[in-house]
This record gives sequence, structure tokens and C-alpha cells, in this order.
Amino acid sequence: MTEPITARDGAEGAGGGPAATHEEAPGPAADRPATKPTAASRTTLSHIMTASDTNLLGTVHGGVIMKLVDDAAGAVAGRHSGGPAVTASMDEMVFLEPVRVGDLVHVRAQVNWTGRSSMEVGVRVLAERWNESTPATQVGTAYLVFAAVDEHGRPRPVPQVVPETERDRRRYQEAQIRRTHRLARRRAIKELRERRIADGLDTDD
Repeated sequence: MTEPITARDGAEGAGGGPAATHEEAPGPAADRPATKPTAASRTTLSHIMTASDTNLLGTVHGGVIMKLVDDAAGAVAGRHSGGPAVTASMDEMVFLEPVRVGDLVHVRAQVNWTGRSSMEVGVRVLAERWNESTPATQVGTAYLVFAAVDEHGRPRPVPQVVPETERDRRRYQEAQIRRTHRLARRRAIKELRERRIADGLDTDD
């Protein structure tokens, strides 16, 4: 994918808690704040990679990139929802090219889809040499789901995102497909575990 990526799933994950354990469908308009366009919260985070960011192979550690992705996506989720938002899951993180020391990394994120209190954020990661004028290369993509929470950690409603361009509308539709697959996968795994327990195959899970 050559554009900004998307957010996390509705299962518990880093930063998850009671409010981040499920993914809700959009609620009635009366239950939701005013809508917001995609551009209202779109964000880019840039960072120069240094020797402290490397792994044993001498390239930038994937965990460093994932933290930047989570930071950018979290900022977008907070800006869109107008308050705290916690990471519910990372639906997908794809590394396309290695990142090197001296690369200027740009992490671009936007809200692709919204439910009642959850948001899928798409992230696109690009890298360019800090002292060269060559075009940036896409090195990764990610999709994350965030849950908006109140001061007590309970889910709170978020504005419905309004796609502004054909690209935004395509991302919204793709996010709906990912959500359907997440829910179907979760349901299938739950049913499998219940069958195995009923058959006496899993007794110490």
C-alpha cells in the first residue's frame, strides 16, 4: 500500500484494558459527537535514526519503528476523539525495507474508520537519508485499532470520520473489510476453543 496506513483491532493489547477489549459498530447519530473530516487529525511524525536504534544486524530495530508508529497513531486517535485513546491492537505491521542509521523516518497516520468508541488508524512509514535530497522510500505500513476512554477508563463515543477524497473512501471501505475479518477470526477461534474444552481436549489452558 502506498498511502497512510491504518489502526488496531478490538482485542486487548498494549495500553489495553476493559475499554480496549471490544470493537463496536457505529452507534446512532444522537449518541455520537459531531463528525470530523479525515484531514482534521492527519499527522506526520519525523525522527532521525541513530546508533542507539540499531539491532544486532546493524539496521534499525523493528521495535523502534513500531514505537514511532504507535506514537503517531496515538496522536491521531487522541486528536480525532478529542481526548485519551488507548491502543487496543495492532492489526498488521509490514516491514518493506530495512531502515538504516542516518535515515530520516516519516510516520504518516490518519483515521480510516470509526465505530462507536473505536478507531482504525492507518500508518505509512517512509525513510530518506538525512543529508540527501532523494525522494523518501516507503519502508513499512501498519493498521491499528484504538479505543477512546474517559477519565475512568470507560469507552466514550468518538466523532464519525468523514472521508474527503476517493482515496480516503477506499481506505474506509478497506477498514470495514479488516474489521469484518477480525471479528470473524475472533469468533472462529472462540468457537474452536469451546469445542475443544467440551471434548475434554483443553483442560489446562
